[in-house]
Amino acid sequence: MRRELFEEEHEAFRETCRSFITKELVPHQEEWEAAGVVSKDAWLKAGAQGLLGTAVEERFGGGGVDDFRFNVVLDEELIAAGVTGFGAPVHNDINVPYLTKLATEEQKRRWLPGFCTGETVTAIAMTEPEAGSDLQGIRTTALRDGDEYVINGQKTFISNGINADLVIVVARTDPDAGHEGISLLVVESDRDGFQRGRNLEKIGQKSQDTAELFFNDVRVPAANLLGEEGQGFIYLMQNLPQERLSIAAASAAGAAKALEMTKEYCRERTAFGRPIGKFQNTRFELAEMATEVEVGQVFVDRCVREHLKGELSIDNAAMAKWWVTEMNKRVVDRCLQLHGGYGYMLEYPIAKAFLDTRVQTIYGGTTEIMKEIVGRYLDI
Repeated sequence: MRRELFEEEHEAFRETCRSFITKELVPHQEEWEAAGVVSKDAWLKAGAQGLLGTAVEERFGGGGVDDFRFNVVLDEELIAAGVTGFGAPVHNDINVPYLTKLATEEQKRRWLPGFCTGETVTAIAMTEPEAGSDLQGIRTTALRDGDEYVINGQKTFISNGINADLVIVVARTDPDAGHEGISLLVVESDRDGFQRGRNLEKIGQKSQDTAELFFNDVRVPAANLLGEEGQGFIYLMQNLPQERLSIAAASAAGAAKALEMTKEYCRERTAFGRPIGKFQNTRFELAEMATEVEVGQVFVDRCVREHLKGELSIDNAAMAKWWVTEMNKRVVDRCLQLHGGYGYMLEYPIAKAFLDTRVQTIYGGTTEIMKEIVGRYLDI
């Protein structure tokens, strides 16, 4: 089915992304996966190419085009190339709305130019050892002391955590006010008391630096408060649909890529004297997967259109996130099965896709939490 989501300028941007990824990212994948982190130089090159901050105003060095389709294009091309470690989706898709919609003019001048050049890599610190999808359970505090906030606590599973120069921290400014006591503070990584813990060892997405972060009496000026005090939970709820849509878009692209790789394998691999794609079971498996991939892509594209109009609902974003990530997981698993023993070998891209895909039903809100969100909107 022909996609009608993108215009000519998006396809031109796609070529730019594809060329950059092929030249600057793909050749370094083994090196970065061994190191557990992408080189900072890659961020600078991405910034120079105009791939960071496309939605940021031009006066701060951004693209000046608030069009989420450009984000989708980059996300799709990263997945198509098997590049899962470069944290641009966190930087562009998740963090941009916080910094463009909530930051003051002074804050924008401080943070956005480096954001767009790649000199300032960003992360957002929500998850804690005892609080994942349940953001109301966070314990990190940011208590006011004169013209400063003093932050204490621990975060974990933080993407871009090793490379981050700037961290949006979700913390309690009023420990007794429930979700109304949650605020967002921006912490520069050179602040006294800020420490990075382990670069966490994961089963997949090896070059994506995912870290523990510690805040021990970290003092930040009150001028680093993002938005209004006590409104952090509301800001998170407003921005999480875009994060979940970003994950869904990447998952749709991942499923499509896995299917294409497997179709090619089934054309070339022979058994009992003929290509395995000639067997009815193989054709049925591929037919089922092709249908699911198509359905998922159509729904994602519709959600993107709704998002462009500012009309993407929380429940539809949750639907897209849980269904498309679960579909991607199913498709990649079945594709690996069709590869037989070779699918279990890491030299085959389907094996890496199998490992890299698994987390998509977990981060950004687990499948179970997404279903709970959808259920709340069913009026039953």
